[in-house]
Amino acid sequence: MDAKDTARLALACLDLTSLNDADTEADIERLCERALGPHGHTAAVCVWPRFAAFARARLPAAVRVAAVANFPDGSSDTERAVRDTRAIVDAGAQEVDVVLPYRDLGAAPALLAAVRRAAEGLTLKVILETGELAEPAAVRRACGLALDAGADFLKTSTGKAKVSATPASARLLLEAIRDGGHRHVGFKPAGGIRTVADATVYIALTREHLGEVTPARFRIGASGLLNDIEAVLGGGTAAPTQGY
Repeated sequence: MDAKDTARLALACLDLTSLNDADTEADIERLCERALGPHGHTAAVCVWPRFAAFARARLPAAVRVAAVANFPDGSSDTERAVRDTRAIVDAGAQEVDVVLPYRDLGAAPALLAAVRRAAEGLTLKVILETGELAEPAAVRRACGLALDAGADFLKTSTGKAKVSATPASARLLLEAIRDGGHRHVGFKPAGGIRTVADATVYIALTREHLGEVTPARFRIGASGLLNDIEAVLGGGTAAPTQGY
């Protein structure tokens, strides 16, 4: 694939994200406008639960709305995670990005099971925060817990930790999906992916492990990446970076 083809694919698989503490409705309005760019729309926008209904009302059905639960700290408080999830469901969003309790993996099965029940019918992406798990064995265990709970996507990171997505962590998640025979489960790298060249690495890894790369099985969590996509596709002056 040449750079423009890669940029088009990255755009189609992009979860355009704004998860700043100070986000306002005006910020989310701009995010939604950016998701509907001159070269096509993104796969989704990803926002705080409090903005999910606002975003849903401003986007066509073709652009999904994702919101985060148990974010960004990944606590073991199941009630909090379920409360976030129910708010996302009530807002009319289609996707929940929940942070696995990575500091207490023993709490993960119950928390994820409760979130899965609360998010019935929605796409569930489980954020493993691989940069904090660090050791491959811990990452593999977290993958297994998320897959056992019915995750639809394994996601590397919140984008808030010191280490976000890396090719090494991506391989671990992709191997868990492939080797476990989870034919419907997708992969989402997030955090630090700012250029089409960055995205190319994860697209290639996903194709190697899962086959065809489509929004159903591959997403990129980013905000600044859209700037470079538009530059590659000749979309004029890129807008300022907003999120991660």
